[in-house]
Amino acid sequence: MKWRVAFVSVVPSPYQRDLFAALAERPEVALSVFYLEASSPDSPWPEKPLAAFEKILPGFWFPVGGARVHLNRALPDPREFDLVVLNTLMSVTAQRMMRGALRKRRWMFWGERLGDRGSWHRKICAPLNQAAGIAAIGSQAQTDYRQRFPKPRTFNIPYHCALDRFLEQPRAPRSSDEVVFLMCGQMIARKGVDLLLNAFSRLDHGRLLLVGREAELPLLMRDVPEHVRARIEYAGFQPPEALPALFARADVFVLPSRYDGWGVVVNQALGAGLPILCSDAVGAAHDLVEEGVNGELFASGDLDGLTAALRKMSEDPELIVRWGAASRRRAEKWSPEAGAAKWISAISEVLE
Repeated sequence: MKWRVAFVSVVPSPYQRDLFAALAERPEVALSVFYLEASSPDSPWPEKPLAAFEKILPGFWFPVGGARVHLNRALPDPREFDLVVLNTLMSVTAQRMMRGALRKRRWMFWGERLGDRGSWHRKICAPLNQAAGIAAIGSQAQTDYRQRFPKPRTFNIPYHCALDRFLEQPRAPRSSDEVVFLMCGQMIARKGVDLLLNAFSRLDHGRLLLVGREAELPLLMRDVPEHVRARIEYAGFQPPEALPALFARADVFVLPSRYDGWGVVVNQALGAGLPILCSDAVGAAHDLVEEGVNGELFASGDLDGLTAALRKMSEDPELIVRWGAASRRRAEKWSPEAGAAKWISAISEVLE
């Protein structure tokens, strides 16, 4: 007998859909996935046809502060499923389900670290105490959920995305011996782009490749000296299928975020076989980066720590090769199929 499992998520994002596709292939599960909307207004992802098990719920969203709050109708009937998994919390839709139809059903929450936003946020999160389980996106998030919500079972199930194209992409031809650092993500201060530009400016050599939506980049580049700008390439936003070739041009991956709940680009850096330098505020860093083996962590906002990490890599080509090979080996454990296996284990424990 198959378990009937429904996921309710916000938008069809590539890093979730890879995992859903793998889970749908498992013989233990009859999967349904419901999205609150087809895409966000500023979505960088090209829309792709939905799978047979995916559906967009009718409804709309409205702004509250800087957030989009969704209100949907024709919601899935929990009685048709053995388990419902919510990947959304800050929406009217999720609150209605948690406080209404799901109260007497088995359900789970799947999410990144919540943060602390005051008493109103604690009230919104309160229904999680009644969940049958919480699937945390990363070990840091799991620790936090255990402390806040001791009653539900907790599991560590981060994003697992398809890395085949990164693993198969050959290294790009090199035009110089300079180390190429890559940062991929939105060009904003929260991602630590300003810190990276400042730290890179302290190096006498090396190149920096930036990939992602422009956002605040013109402002952040304003104080970068002209001779340093000559060593920086901005490739703009790129669709997912173009990323393997860009990662193959780099020697070292850097993500200096001041906060990142997970950071799927770190998964991709594993597949590309790159050493990884991350701030300790990146959720994925604590699960994908083993210090001294395939990368290094530095304190969030620590300019000197980031500079030292960049300099260390630029001066030791053998270390780049060794750590890069270790990343590629670790990538094998982060396939969508591996993520689906974690979900099967969690579903089994919750239902049986």
